[in-house]
Amino acid sequence: MTTPATLTAVPSVFIHCENCYAAGRLAGRWFGLDEIDEVTLATVHEGAGRVWPGCEEILVTDTSDMPLAREMSLAAAARWGECYEEAGTDRWHAVCAWVQSGCYTAEGTGDIPSLSDFEESYQGRWDSFREYAQQLADDIGLTDGWPDEAQRYFDWDAWTRDLAFDYTVADAPDGGLFVFRNF
Repeated sequence: MTTPATLTAVPSVFIHCENCYAAGRLAGRWFGLDEIDEVTLATVHEGAGRVWPGCEEILVTDTSDMPLAREMSLAAAARWGECYEEAGTDRWHAVCAWVQSGCYTAEGTGDIPSLSDFEESYQGRWDSFREYAQQLADDIGLTDGWPDEAQRYFDWDAWTRDLAFDYTVADAPDGGLFVFRNF
């Protein structure tokens, strides 16, 4: 198993004022997921000069280093921020890959992943699925007690190929694979 990539920047969202956008003014900026709780109408308008009459609604319109690239409410961004804080920087890339794979479990009716299910599903970051399969075989003692002749003729390629049906793999950002056990 290889060491996971460490996140170098906090995932972030671009939040803008809907009224200003409709009026052709850019009133918005990037906020880290760790500062979503501090976002107000006034902080969104920093750099835009002021808050104009009619400015009431703010919306997330872009994301960076998040599993889903779509518009969302400030409340949804705050839930993603909580997810990021709980997952931690060392597991965030794996959480993103799990969500992007489509084989993840969401909490409730939204798209925030269940981190307890993630922990159960996540098998680590590996250089290849074959490497994971070999380690699993060692861990479970797959061929323990087999005669040497049986071990020599065991079809590892077929076993690994069949095993892969129970897993989802996703590319890791700096090489290797994240391996997730399917439920």
